[in-house]
Parts: sequence; C-alpha cells; structure tokens
Amino acid sequence: MTINLKPVALLFCLLLAHSAQSDDFVLIKQRVFQNLMETPVDKNEVANLLNSIQENGTWPDINYQDVSREGFQHSRHSANIVTLARAYNTKSSRFFKSTKVKNVVELALKNWVDHDYICDNWWHNQIGTPNNLVHVMLLIGDELPKDLVEKAQPIINRANIDAPGARPGGDRIKIAGIQAKNLLFLGDRETFDEVVRVIENEIKYVEWIGRKYGYTYRINSSGFANRSAGGRGIQYGNSFHHRGDGVNNTLSYGLSYADAFVEWAVYTANTRYSFADDKQERLVDYFLDGICKTSIYGKFPDPGAKNRSVCRRGTLRPYSAKTAENLLLATAYRRKELKEIADIRNQGIKPTVSHATFFWNTGHFSYQRPDWFTSVRMYSTRTHNMEEPYNSEGLLNHHRGDGANHISRTGDEYYDIFPVFDYQKVPGATIMQKAELPAPNQIQKLGLTDFVGAVTDGIYGAVAFDFKSPHDPLVARKSWFFFDEEYVCLGAGISCKQNLPVVTTVNQCLLRGEVALSSQNKKVTVEKGEKTFENVDWVFHDRIGYVFPNPTDVELKNSAATGSWWNISKQISTPKEEVTADVFKLWLNHGSRPSDAAYEYIVVPATSMEKMEENRSKNNITILKNTPEIQAVENTNLEICQVVFYKGGEIEIFPTVKLFSDNPGIVMLKMKNGSITEISVADPNRELSRFNLSVSTKIEKSGETFTASWNENTRMTHISIELPGGNYAGSSATVKL
Repeated sequence: MTINLKPVALLFCLLLAHSAQSDDFVLIKQRVFQNLMETPVDKNEVANLLNSIQENGTWPDINYQDVSREGFQHSRHSANIVTLARAYNTKSSRFFKSTKVKNVVELALKNWVDHDYICDNWWHNQIGTPNNLVHVMLLIGDELPKDLVEKAQPIINRANIDAPGARPGGDRIKIAGIQAKNLLFLGDRETFDEVVRVIENEIKYVEWIGRKYGYTYRINSSGFANRSAGGRGIQYGNSFHHRGDGVNNTLSYGLSYADAFVEWAVYTANTRYSFADDKQERLVDYFLDGICKTSIYGKFPDPGAKNRSVCRRGTLRPYSAKTAENLLLATAYRRKELKEIADIRNQGIKPTVSHATFFWNTGHFSYQRPDWFTSVRMYSTRTHNMEEPYNSEGLLNHHRGDGANHISRTGDEYYDIFPVFDYQKVPGATIMQKAELPAPNQIQKLGLTDFVGAVTDGIYGAVAFDFKSPHDPLVARKSWFFFDEEYVCLGAGISCKQNLPVVTTVNQCLLRGEVALSSQNKKVTVEKGEKTFENVDWVFHDRIGYVFPNPTDVELKNSAATGSWWNISKQISTPKEEVTADVFKLWLNHGSRPSDAAYEYIVVPATSMEKMEENRSKNNITILKNTPEIQAVENTNLEICQVVFYKGGEIEIFPTVKLFSDNPGIVMLKMKNGSITEISVADPNRELSRFNLSVSTKIEKSGETFTASWNENTRMTHISIELPGGNYAGSSATVKL
C-alpha cells in the first residue's frame, strides 16, 4: 500500500534544524504519527462505529466466526479501532479527545486482546493485525489502560524479524517496519537501530535460483523454513520475485516492498538512522527501471504483469504519485526522472521515455512509446507460468502467461474487464479451446522450453517464445518485433494433438466506439454481435489498427459479455451478482487439430482511420520469413532487421545482404545507407558465452567485446560477440560498427 505522506508537511519535518537537544528517535516517532494522521476523518463513519458497537466490543456487521483465508472480516474490526483513534486525535473533528471515542477504542481493543483472533492466512496474524494494532498504540496507546497495552504487545510482536513470515524478499521488510513502529512506541532505541538496519539491507539484488540449469535442476527449500533469499526479492534486471516460483510480482509484492522501504527512507531522512546513499539509489533504480517500466507510462498497472489480483475490483486503477514524491524528498538521485513520473501521475503529461525492456529473470518484456504501451508475458524452464490461486483468487488464470500481449493507449482498456473476460482468448496467446478450464489447483505449471527471451538495445526489440503448453497438447513458435509506430506478431508451427479448435487472440478489451474493417479493399462498419469475416485486410477499433499482410479470415465480437466476480474469486466479500460489459474481441481460428498452422499480423497503436486506409504500416514492414526455424521482420523505414533463429541458419535480409547464424538466438541489425551500423544479440537458451554470426558485407573492426573479420575467399564477415554471463545471462549485447 502506498503511504500517504504529504510532501509539503513532510518537507517541513525533513528540514527541521537539529538543535543541540534534538533527538532523532523522537523526531522519527513524530513523523510516523504525522503520517498516520494524514488520512481524513469521515465523521459519518466514526459516528456509525460509535453508535453500532455492541456491549461486548464487537460490531454487528462483522462475522467473527469465519477465520478462513477467504473470510476473516475481523480485519475490519482492527481497522475500525485505528479509525476511531485517528478521530480522537484530529483537532478539527468534533471527536477530538472525546471520552466516548476513547471508551469505544478501549472496548473494541479489549474484545480483540481477550479473543486474540487468529486467521488461517498467516498474513493477517503477522502483518495485517499487528500493523493495525501498532497504529492504535502510536495514536492513542499512551492514554490507554496499561493492562490493555500489555495484552496487545504479544499480538503486535508476531511481527518481528525472526517471525516465520519474515522471509527475505518481500514480507520481511514490511514486518520489520511494523516492529520498528512498535519499538518507537515502546522507546526501545537499541533494538530500533538494529531493525532499521535490517530494513536498509533488504534493498539488494538476489540471484534467481533457475539461472544456471533451469528451475527443475535446482534444490530450493521454499516456504517459511527458508531463511535465505532463495531467489526472492529484486532480480538482476529489476523485476521482482516474491516466491521461489519465478513469477513476476513486480506490480504486487514488489510494489509494497518498494513502498515499505520508501516509507522508512523518508522517516529516517536527515537523521543518524538515514539509509546509505547506495541503498537509496538501488531502490530508485528498481522503482524507475522495474516498477515504472512494467507499468503503462509509469502510471497504470500493466494487466499482463498482474496475477491473481485481476479478480479484485479496481486493481488497474492508476498509481498515486506519492512514491515518486517521497523518493524526491529522500534522495537527489535521478531526480529529473522521478519528477517526470510524479508529473505523469499527477498531471497526466505524456512520458518522454521510449524504451524496450526485457526482464530476463522473469520472462517479461515491456515496450513504450509516448502514445502507446505493450508487453509480452512468457515463461520457460526457469520460471512458472502464473501465480497459484492463493486464497481462492484468480481461479481462471491458466493461460494468462501464454504469450499474453496487452495493448494500451489510455491505460484503461482492460479496466475491470475480468469478470466478463474469456480466459481462453487471452490477447496474444495461442490456446486450445476446451469445454472448460482445468481445476484452479492446476493453474501453476513450470515452463517446458528453454528458448524464451528477447533482444533489445533499450529502444527497439524482438521477443521469441518457443511455446509448449503445459496444459494442452499444443506447440507453437511465437515472436514479436517492435518498432516506433507498429509491431509485428508472427506464429508458426502451430500444432495440436487433440481434435479441438486452436485460436490466437489478437486482442480482447473493453469496447470503445465503433469497429471498422476492410475486406478486399472495402471498408465497413461492423454491426454489434459476433461474426466471422473473410479476407480481411485490417480491423480498426479505439484508435488501434490490426493489419493483416495477407488477407485473413478473422472472428470478431463487439457486444455485451456477462460474468461475475464470483467466478474468479471466492472471497467472502466477493459480489455474486452478474456483471455485464461491452467487449471487443478479435481472434484467428486455426481450426481443429491444426498442424504447422501460422499467423501474421501487425498491430498499429495510436493511429487513425485515415492512416489505416493509407496502409502506411503495411508498406513499411516486410515479413522476411515465418517458419518454425526462422522468424524475421524488416522495417524499411527505420532500416532495422530483427531475426529469431530457433536453430542455426541463414536468411537474406536487406537487399543483397545475407545473415548466417551459427547458433540459435535472436539478432537485431541496424543499417544506414546500406551499411550495418549496429548489432544486438541475445541467447534465449542461455548456453553460449559468445554469439557467432556472419554477414555478406565487408566489415573489419574489433572492440573489447567483439571481433568482425572479413574473409575474402568466402566474401563473408564473421562476427563474434561476447554475451553477458552470470546473473545477466539472457540479457542482450549490443555492438556499434
């Protein structure tokens, strides 16, 4: 949860001059109290709590019997006490220092300490409940009866750095933060210093356990018993793993991990407890290059990076600017970039950063231009496909990692679509259409192939996914090629052993306005409904174009879809009533039991109907090859060629230029006036120390990490490029010629 520290008020605190009598410990306690008091008091809510509490200290609208993972409404009880304690201390409130409020706080707290409610989900016991109770102590604890305070302490102390849930890489930093607040309340300066250092030292890169040989060849003692990082935490490349499964948690646990550190970086700023500069800089790098580059414009969550949280209403709402603003208060490092993120989130300005970012330890690729954002989600033998459906959430997520490719212009294209979502038509994924999905306990699967990766120079990139479904007897070679105004999606070798239809979904998002398409050069506006269209040249919806280089039969739906949140989440609080939303869905049907089927389409985000009719993107793009062995695309306007070699081979790229690769891998070539100026390479298999290729043009140059030598007899230049190794294996190498 993002902390709500008001910059102006907090800046005043940070700039307080320390007198000879100043006390950093007391100052930090004051800052924590001030932060707790920033939440406005809702007088109607407080009045209702005061009037509805029962003689035994319970509230009638809370089920106190259900302590299950899906239930535990008790968390509302402890949160209510915090609300009342805040009202008691709010000078502008009519409840300020109210005896009635204080009595109700005591009554409700007594009920809790007498019953010591324990949830089946450990998180409430070691994080949720202690966090609420320590906030009560900091707000009003000095005025409560000593016996109540003493009885609350064992419950609060379940949040401590030696607790089972305080595993490195995620929950440890949050639990340590709760303990630190309690030490402020208790006045334990010595232990506070130790705990603050624990928080500081949690900001570090950890080695992913699947790096060397693939996940299945590593022994990983996960769970509460494992006190080492075990691959959990900030990954090299700035994604985040919360567990030992390799699933991307950057926008869930990784977000709260960063906020917990930022919270204490601000609390301790300009005191003797301040965090070291290198730790703060590491956190800023993770925030800007991990969290923000996984997010649409650094502002909206990328639905492709979300896991079970898609079943929660509002999960794709835009992020607050508070984290960026608080980092600006804590450090001067990368100040301009932090300020831009704050302005994007506060003022809605366009981003100036265009990037192509591959998180190689997570199998996630994101791509941004000022007017659009997209991503590709994959998995390999090094990672699992999706988070498990913990707490009965995300019950239909089986295929959401199968090359999911979401497309955004505004950031809200998929907002709360998930109760009506067709989970067998995930954008970008190729999926066998079954009567129903397997049981939720079959969602998480380990990837079955090694060749999963991307090449990027930071601005452009290409992605390859040797896809073998862990759920179905289905294989495909899938690739994506990214440029400034468009990107190209290729599929080849699509084969299935079962006699069921297989489809590739181009997109499934909320319906926004009319849908138009062109077939045999005739443009039509599509009537609402679901229909198959033959020989389609392009489809246009919500300023996004879908271009088919060869006339293609497509299936399209632009009408209402019905479902419910209860279908995807069995939490006690989950609504069960039906939900309806208008949906745009476009997919390609490869037929039943396909063998070596293929697809080719170009996505043109942030375009117009006029540009679609001009067919500009189709004219800029040349698909050089789309086979199970090689997939390659050239952008003639940018003079960029990107090639995926699933095994060594050759291909003619630019006119009169041939490219040979001695090994599997991905290559990106940049040309200028007929000459190769830059080469980027990557090894998705992560087996090579050097990438060896040849081109039929003369180059004679060498550098620290590469050699290029011309052979007069073969009329070829052999190029050998050193690849990143160790924790950077799977990332790209770029050489300038």
